[in-house]
Parts: sequence; C-alpha cells; structure tokens
Amino acid sequence: MKTPTSSKGQLTTSLRLICAAVVAASTLAACGGGGGGGGGGGGQIGVNPPTNPPVTPAPTNPAPYTPGQANTGADPDVTTLGNAFDTYWNYCETPRTGTDPYTGKAYPDKKGSLRDELTFLRAWTHQYYLWYNEIPTDFKMSDFTDPVAYFDKLKTPLTTASGAPKDKFHFTYDSDEWDKLSTEGIELGYGVTWTSSGATAPRIWNATIVEEGSPAALAGLKRGDRLTVVDGVDFINATDEASVAKINAGLFPAAANETHSFTVTRGATSIPVTLAAKEVTAKSVKNVKTFDIAGGRRVGYLTFENHNAVAERQLIDAFNTLKTANVNDLVIDMRYNGGGLLYVAAELAYMVAGPTSNGKVFESLSYNGKVQTDASDTVRFAPTAYGFEAPNAVAKGAALPTLSLPRVTILTTEGTCSASEAVINALRGVDVQVDVVGSQTCGKPYGFTPVPNCGTTYFSIEFKGVNAKGYGDYADGFAPTCRVADDLSHELGDKDEALLAAALSHRATGTCPTTPSATAMSLAQPKTLVRKNVSELKIYSRPR
Repeated sequence: MKTPTSSKGQLTTSLRLICAAVVAASTLAACGGGGGGGGGGGGQIGVNPPTNPPVTPAPTNPAPYTPGQANTGADPDVTTLGNAFDTYWNYCETPRTGTDPYTGKAYPDKKGSLRDELTFLRAWTHQYYLWYNEIPTDFKMSDFTDPVAYFDKLKTPLTTASGAPKDKFHFTYDSDEWDKLSTEGIELGYGVTWTSSGATAPRIWNATIVEEGSPAALAGLKRGDRLTVVDGVDFINATDEASVAKINAGLFPAAANETHSFTVTRGATSIPVTLAAKEVTAKSVKNVKTFDIAGGRRVGYLTFENHNAVAERQLIDAFNTLKTANVNDLVIDMRYNGGGLLYVAAELAYMVAGPTSNGKVFESLSYNGKVQTDASDTVRFAPTAYGFEAPNAVAKGAALPTLSLPRVTILTTEGTCSASEAVINALRGVDVQVDVVGSQTCGKPYGFTPVPNCGTTYFSIEFKGVNAKGYGDYADGFAPTCRVADDLSHELGDKDEALLAAALSHRATGTCPTTPSATAMSLAQPKTLVRKNVSELKIYSRPR
C-alpha cells in the first residue's frame, strides 16, 4: 500500500516515518481545512452593464490535440485546455495492456506520453478543483518526471486563519489497490490499526483495531498493546535513517507473505510476535448488540468503520437485527470511521430517521462556480438501496429497514471524518437529535470524485456539502456533547468501555459523566489513527 504523498516513493527519513506513512500525524490532528473560495464572486458592488454591450467574437476552435508530445517547452494556457475527459484522459506514458484482474475489464490506457498525463491533471484540476484559481503558477510541466509529484503541486498553498493548510486532503492511490479497498475493504497488511502519539521519539503506538481472522489477530495481538520493537529495532526511540527505514519496511509491507517480527507490551509483559502480510478483508460493521437501561429503554449498538460498498449489506443486516430486537434507542460507534461513499452515509441516516425524512436533503453539493449543478448534485434521504457492486450485493431499489428514531448517539474521535460527519450534519438537518460522545471530529465538509488515470487514482477536493438547513461550516469538526477519552483498555462494544459507558449513562440520566474513571484514562492520551488519506473520504461519483 503506497503512501498518500506518492504512489511511487519510499519513506527514507525519520520524520517521514510519522508524517508521511502516518497520515494521522499531519491530517487527523487538525483534520479539515478552512473555508474558501472557488469560482464564486466575493459579493462586491458592480456597475450597471452598458446599454449596448460590445459583441464578443466567437472563440476560435483550437487545433486538434495530438497525443505523444514531449514534455518540453511552455505550459499550455489553461483557459484553452477544454474538457480533460474528452481530450487527454487515459493517454499514458506506459500504458497497461490486457484485462484488469480485479475488475475483469480491459484497461482503458492508450499510448501517449508523460506530457499527456500532466496535461490531463492540469486540465482536470482547472475544471473541477474547488479552489482552482488558487493553484500556483511558479512551476512548469517540463520540471517534472513523475505525474504524482506534479499533482502534488496542483492545490492551493493558502492557509486558514490558524495557519493550517487550507487543503490537507490532496492525495493519490494505486488504482488497483483503491478498487479492492473501496469495493470489498481489502488491504495488504497485518489487520491491525495503530494509534500514534506524535511524530517524534519517544513514540507511543497502541493497537486500536485488530481485525478478526487477520494475521495480527491470529498472532494474539489485542487492542491496547503497545509497540516497542520492529525487526530488532527500538521503535520507541530510534531516529537514525537506517533504523527508520527498517521500521518502515516492517510496518508497511510491500508484498503478500512478507514476514516481520515485532514486540509489544501488554501491561508489564513483553510479547514477541511474527506477522506475515496478507490481503486482509476488513469488516465494516461489527459488534451488533443491545443493552437494557433504566426507564425500560433498549439501546441498540453497532461499530461502523467504513462507508464502502460492502458496508451497504452489512448495515442493512445490522438494522434488521436491531429492529427485530425492538430497540428504541441507538448508539452508532463511528470513532474510527474516516468516511467513504456518500450514498452509504445517506442510507445509514435514513435507517435511523425513517419515513419522515424521505425526500429531504441529506447533502447538497456545491462546486467551484464553473461546474453546472443539477438535481443529481443533491443527495436525499431515500427508503431504497443504491445497490453498490460488491460481494453479497444488495439489489438496487431494495427497501431499507428503519428504526424511525428521534434521537441517536454517535461515538467519535478525531478519526471520525468526512462521510461520518455528513451523517451527523444531515440528521441534525432533519431535526433528529444527535448526541456526540467522545472527542471533536476531524472537520472535513469536503469531498471527492476519485479520478483514475494510467494506473493512479487521484483525489482532489471538488465540492463542499451542506445539510437541509444549509449548514456545512464544520471545518473544525463537531464538538462532543460529552467529552470522553478513547479507552483502549476495553474492547469495542464492551459496556464498560469509556465511550460506550458514557453514552449509555447519558441516555439513562441525561447527564455526562463528571470525571473519567482511572480505567478509562489508563491508556488515554492525545493520539491519532495511523492510516492513509484514502481512509478519510466523502465520495460522490459525479457523471463526467
């Protein structure tokens, strides 16, 4: 799995260990850019148009584009590039041939050049990037030999009032890996997700999610285990380049069956484990259960970790189970859910709210002012399934189960991003009370339409979303109703785990816990998830 900064580069320095491979250190800690323009006007006073305005001559048709040009000379004038998808798409310096083994479809690549790939990126971002008019002009195509390095420059350099980058969500992914991850939740690794305390030594990483049946689970790793050694290297304190390179190789394996050794501590005990990488299928919905609380209330609970295609079936099955159990309250644990498909988020919200939300706005998407929008750019609450292509797929138009609740509790951390935040915002937009227990969410009201070209899928911010009340200004995230630290000393779904215990108590008494317990705070410290930008998405596949 490649890092978000480059699909071709390798991590080589001590800082890049945390700041590149560990996207959380640079993304989740302050997730979400500021507001920002695009192509809209600034509300300035204008003058009346002249009575007889001058006639603008019809534009001259540009010469037909000839693929295969050398990457030399001046950059093209962006105003003359036209539609990126009609002219430059899939012209590749090194085209793939044959059939994609995962999708079963022929590769669309045609023989082109590096210049074609760069021109496509420039034309596409000029058309669709939310802040297209803020892209710098102090570099040239001919300076680049790698499309990903060029793409990294095609974003706004501006910062928010706090000094944070306005756009912290610009990244790429290998297309074949993205297809597997987005459709089935398949990812190469060990099946363990870590949290990190920061970029500098001494490093504190703890196991946070251990996927059932994965190499990590089979080796006995548990939530809360602290990482101390990787392939004989002191993970906590090592800073020299050779040691960091060895740590990276162990933490982020490049191929299936690649084997590395680790040591973790659990309490006072050191536990050595050997892990062989494999393609792990992560389950998106887990721990579906119920709890009875004071007042005769039955609370449903589920852990929801990814808005991907396979989640559609899993969510429907979970809500059918909870409906059969006659729950009249619900806790959705999205503390590690970075987002994903916007229509999956809309389905989840409908299953919570029920028929009274039918047809109402889930999220309206606004673009850069050059993109013409239509009815399809408003995602609505709907009672039927989208029908994503996935294993055990749901039929398009199948009826969705619903609990029809006026209130829901959502568990959050800084790792709750994008489409997960859209669920909170959209439910509040139709007057469902959403209580948030945990910590401030990451703050990402922006979204992408993933664009594949020549084996790389590019993610460039294209839209901002607002709910039925027109609200979408949550770039600083949603504040918790009850602030509670993540509790790594208990498994998710354990009624004594701090966030879940606080949610159940708040629902029963109407008040937040006054002080965190010693158990809840035993492993609680400022931490962020070790995961890639591709895990923090709000995806809407707009027709091109």
